[in-house]
Amino acid sequence: MNYYCLVAGLPDLHAEDAKGFLSPQELRVELTGQLSVADAQLLTLLYAKYDNQNFLKYLKQHDTVLNPMGNLTSNDWEELIALMQESENPQDNRLLPYFFSYYQYIHEEEHLNNGISPEDYLSGLYYEYAMKANNEFLRSWFEFNLNLNNLQTAIACRKHGYDQQKLIVGHNEVARKLRHTHARDYGIGGMFGYTDEVLKAAEESDLMEREKKIDAIKWAWLDEHTFFNYFSVEKILAFVLKTEMLERWRMLSFEEGAAIFRNLLTSLKQGVIIKA
Repeated sequence: MNYYCLVAGLPDLHAEDAKGFLSPQELRVELTGQLSVADAQLLTLLYAKYDNQNFLKYLKQHDTVLNPMGNLTSNDWEELIALMQESENPQDNRLLPYFFSYYQYIHEEEHLNNGISPEDYLSGLYYEYAMKANNEFLRSWFEFNLNLNNLQTAIACRKHGYDQQKLIVGHNEVARKLRHTHARDYGIGGMFGYTDEVLKAAEESDLMEREKKIDAIKWAWLDEHTFFNYFSVEKILAFVLKTEMLERWRMLSFEEGAAIFRNLLTSLKQGVIIKA
């Protein structure tokens, strides 16, 4: 389905933009009701990364404040967790299957000793589910991000002496290679076309600049994979993803960014956490 008027009304975005665009929250309101049911589900899948965060927060503390970007509210989570407790095969349109897989996992004794953080395990399930989406662009986007994050994890593990086998997420070819490779270039150049760019970004000593270079790689990927998509849902999904990147940098002052990345550095010393 094409969205001529909707796409034509979207402003041009540039990576250096600091203002003048809709926030992700405003954009979501604009898009609601303008997409077909099937395409709206693709957008829901993108926003499910916020549900992942909210799910973990809610499991720890039911009265916690959830990220409003998630698809599900506190009331939704209350009902869905009760359903997962009561049923071995919960059926609810709000409940993406991987949430129940995670809920089963945390109630198994084995998870206590496998060394995988809750965030990483849930992210792995999310990627595996999303890479089966009924849209080639989204499938490719999630696999690209899985490979990108896993390569960054492998680099950090090698630098700090961590066991990458426990910290690499997913089960695709790149993930399997990164779990066991000792090659200087990580041996995935032929599988992941952005390997050299990521390795170069990893050499950046300034953590904020490093993060910006990673976002630049993502931005370039989105441009490349929507070049011939003029008025399709892919163009809209890419616009949403770019808006999220711009919003993140707009919200970060230099001081806030420095504090966040100091915390990131601390987390790398304690263990690597994958971002969804």
